[in-house]
Amino acid sequence: MTDIIALGEPMIEFNQTQPGDSHYLQGFGGDTSNFAIAAARQGASVGYITRIGDDAFGRMLIALWEREQVEVSGVIVDPQGFTAAYFVTHDAEGHHFSFLRAGSAASRMTPVDLQQRVPQSLIEQARFLHVSGISQAISSSACDTVFAAIDAIRVAGGSVSYDSNLRPGLWPITRARAVIGETIALSDYFFPSLEDGQALSGKHDAEAVLDWCFARGAKAVLLKLGGEGVLVAPSAHARRVLIPAHGVATVDATGAGDTFAGTFVARLTAGDDLLVAARHANAAAALTTTGYGAVAPIPTPDAVRALLGSNGHS
Repeated sequence: MTDIIALGEPMIEFNQTQPGDSHYLQGFGGDTSNFAIAAARQGASVGYITRIGDDAFGRMLIALWEREQVEVSGVIVDPQGFTAAYFVTHDAEGHHFSFLRAGSAASRMTPVDLQQRVPQSLIEQARFLHVSGISQAISSSACDTVFAAIDAIRVAGGSVSYDSNLRPGLWPITRARAVIGETIALSDYFFPSLEDGQALSGKHDAEAVLDWCFARGAKAVLLKLGGEGVLVAPSAHARRVLIPAHGVATVDATGAGDTFAGTFVARLTAGDDLLVAARHANAAAALTTTGYGAVAPIPTPDAVRALLGSNGHS
């Protein structure tokens, strides 16, 4: 049985190792793929649903998921599509992305894929489905597929985790607000960054952003504050708890939010309550920033426990 299913677009990553350098480190990315690997490294049983191209990059991703023990029966090879890629550059202002993804295989996903090309048991037996705003933004058919997957997991009695991962370059902000707002109401756990929350809500203050999320039907919100940590709101009327960030030597924040969400859901499947899961996720996300790339630095449970122990948490 697979406890967690993620759906979205995987990508091949080329990450600049030094600002201004012409050398790039090849890795892997795609927010929901990062999520799946983070959850699997924490010991959860995880599967992935997507389309990849019939190309070298697609085969590299299949090999990655198999190494990470991510179930690939929901991965469709699309001879008419291609596997997307992106480049990460770095400067004094942080990291910046350049994408080669328009028309990718993943953008060609349709709800029919879930009905005819993905094993029905993959979703029917899962406890959690994870999706993101990027999964919805890459195409109208991919957006429809996200909503179809949410309907399917609901029928099966499972829960939904959702990361807004707002990318204004992928879709108009008015459509993003409408689609993300609708999906918030369908989700059990919502993971916006503060920047996403501000752009979507028009609010500046973190507390006001949380209020906006709950006004749209959110059940539990974990508001990622970057270097300030994460603000956890278990429900609209529960006490909100700030979990401070860990002091680590950050070199690349790529994928840190994906690691947070993957670790959090993995810890829920292991039996942790919401705050304990969030503390583990906060530590895992911090450790991810100490290496280059979205996937390579994702930590093991032992590394997460060691960081928590060094900061006085069991």
